[in-house]
Amino acid sequence: MDKILLWLFFAKIKMASCTPEENKSGFSKSENLYSISKIAILAPQINENSGLISILGKNTFWTINDSGGKNELYEVDSSGKLISTLKIPNSQNIDWEDLAQDDKGNVYIGDFGNNFNTRKDLVIYKINPKKPDSTEKITFNYSDQKAYPPQKEDMNFDCEAFFWANDSLYLFSKNRGKKFTKMYVIPSSAGNYVAKSKTNIFLKANITAADIRPDGKQFALLSYGKLFLFGVDGQQIDFSKPLYCIKAPLKQSEAISYITNNELLITNEQREVFKVELK
Repeated sequence: MDKILLWLFFAKIKMASCTPEENKSGFSKSENLYSISKIAILAPQINENSGLISILGKNTFWTINDSGGKNELYEVDSSGKLISTLKIPNSQNIDWEDLAQDDKGNVYIGDFGNNFNTRKDLVIYKINPKKPDSTEKITFNYSDQKAYPPQKEDMNFDCEAFFWANDSLYLFSKNRGKKFTKMYVIPSSAGNYVAKSKTNIFLKANITAADIRPDGKQFALLSYGKLFLFGVDGQQIDFSKPLYCIKAPLKQSEAISYITNNELLITNEQREVFKVELK
């Protein structure tokens, strides 16, 4: 991306407003309910960051690089320092976009980036970092995609965001078409699945990452310029409880992870690390 296009891209992010989502999707205003601070720079090896999860039982995080990067997980601490590197066997980084983790410590790597909506090889790799000798594969296709690529207005089969909950994986489309993010749900066990759209919501933003709160009562969707928070009613994960849209002009932000129920980390492709504190 040349300097002029990059400037226009960041200027658009800076001007992002939550008004469309407040008016059409029912989000409440979030003034004075949060603070955002830059806390670190990621190690140079993580040069196109696109996924982040807190490691169970530790004060460190797993992260990855985007498309074309090595098929590796990188363990970093909150200062951005590289702690360790884990190569993922029987995998390829075609377009790794996000990370998820279940309650047993299994890590899920989403190789489902699909900018042109033409891929037929979408896969999620599942690995236990404590037993990293084997990798399981979860392959899938979208039930509502009939053309590769579809018409421009239907370009909604790119995914850069997901999380694990209730023995399932919840995937969120990047809504390149009509500005509606779709939620898909597939099992978290190895196999080949047809992902059916569960629900959708108007978001005037490209969704780039997702995570669910440690207590399971809230989930977050990240975009370039905005952070969306949703409530969870029991174990029912959907878009029926929009809470807040938070302006977060943090450049090309593509990774998010809850640290606690009231704190999140966000990283961007410029290697910056931010903390969001919810009041």
